[in-house]
Amino acid sequence: MSNTSAVAASDRDSIARQLGRPPRGLRAVAARDAAGEPAVVQTHPRLEDGTPFPTLYYLTSPRLVAHCSTLEAEGLMREMQDRLGEDPELAERYRAAHESYLAERDAIESLGTRVTAGGMPDRVKCLHVHVAHSLAKGPGVNPFGDEALEIIERRWPEKAPEPAG
Repeated sequence: MSNTSAVAASDRDSIARQLGRPPRGLRAVAARDAAGEPAVVQTHPRLEDGTPFPTLYYLTSPRLVAHCSTLEAEGLMREMQDRLGEDPELAERYRAAHESYLAERDAIESLGTRVTAGGMPDRVKCLHVHVAHSLAKGPGVNPFGDEALEIIERRWPEKAPEPAG
C-alpha cells in the first residue's frame, strides 16, 4: 500500500516546521490560514507502516494549536461534555458530526472500526480535532469545533483559516 500524496513540497516543508517533525500519513491540505499557510491537514486512515490512524483531520497551525490548548486547560472540554449529557439536540448534532467524519474516512479506507477522533460521539476529549474538523468542512458540521472557533475568534481576533478546497 502506498500513501503517496500530491501535497506540494513547499506545503510539506511548512507543515514540518509547524509540527517540529515531518508529517505522518499526509494526504492533503484541508484548510489554510489568511497567509496561505496550511492550518489543517487531512491524513490517510493508515500510516505508511499500516498502523491505523483514525484522526482524519489534524490541526497544524501553531497559533490555533496554542489557543485550543489554552481552552482545554481552562476546562472548556469538561463544560462541553456536561452539556452533551444535558442537551439531546446537541448530542444528536455531535453524533451527526461523528457519522459524517466516519463516512468520509471510510470512503478513503475503512479501518473496520466506528472509532473516529476527539471522543466522538459520546465524549469531548480533544478540541484540536474538533477545530480541525470544523475548519476542513466548514460551519455547521461539528458543533464543538464551531463553538471553539467562535471563542477563539472573540478572544484572539484574526482572520480565520479557510477550507483549502
